[in-house]
Amino acid sequence: MIQLHSNWRGAYTLFKKELLRFWRVAFQTIASPVLTALLYLLIFSHVLSGHVKVYEEVAYTAFLIPGLIMMSILQNAFANSSSSLIQSKVMGNIVFILLTPLTHLQLFLAFLAASMIRGLMVGIVIYVVALFFVDLPVANGAWILTFAFLGSALLGTFGIIAGIWAEKFDQMAAFQNFVIMPLTFLSGVFYSIHSLPQFWQTLSHFNPFFYMIDGFRYGFFGKGDVSPWFSLTVVVGFLLALAWGCLKMLESGYKLRT
Repeated sequence: MIQLHSNWRGAYTLFKKELLRFWRVAFQTIASPVLTALLYLLIFSHVLSGHVKVYEEVAYTAFLIPGLIMMSILQNAFANSSSSLIQSKVMGNIVFILLTPLTHLQLFLAFLAASMIRGLMVGIVIYVVALFFVDLPVANGAWILTFAFLGSALLGTFGIIAGIWAEKFDQMAAFQNFVIMPLTFLSGVFYSIHSLPQFWQTLSHFNPFFYMIDGFRYGFFGKGDVSPWFSLTVVVGFLLALAWGCLKMLESGYKLRT
């Protein structure tokens, strides 16, 4: 019992270390993604507002904001866990984490919790700042919170997997640029998939990021391209699959103990 208590205290210490890691450079990890999202908002709302109509009685600027919030949550949750692991591996200090008596589950939860907090913090700041531009309705707060938490958890898990797999910074950059970035930009952040040709609509339904963003947006407007319950099922399924794979990688020490 004493050993178990000590292990969870160690997990909390690792979690606290991960929080301090991104908080000490908050200008880069929090302020920078918020500024990026606001630039997207200003540019796209200026260019497309009045030309694009998505939902009845919903202005394009209002439609855009939930997508930008969720996109930022996903990208920053991924960036936190993946960057932490690749930096530890390249600098060689990953050994100090592996030498601790923490279980693979405790390691997973510590990295994941910190990633979720960073992603959610960025999302909250963007939401607060966006309120100065447009009055956002909230049709169902439960859906907003559900998809925000699940989305940040899924991408935080994905980031751990990427951080374990990558051995160099350029491999991580390739993962970010050729996997995460395209999936987020092609997920309906800036448009409804119903505005796309049939082929691209069908292809969008194979993108898990689409379901996270569409379900999150449904919480604000009570409207979406698919049922929020179906989106929830898809997101939970992907999260469970990734979490299982991640735990197996941590348990086996894949690319960590070799």
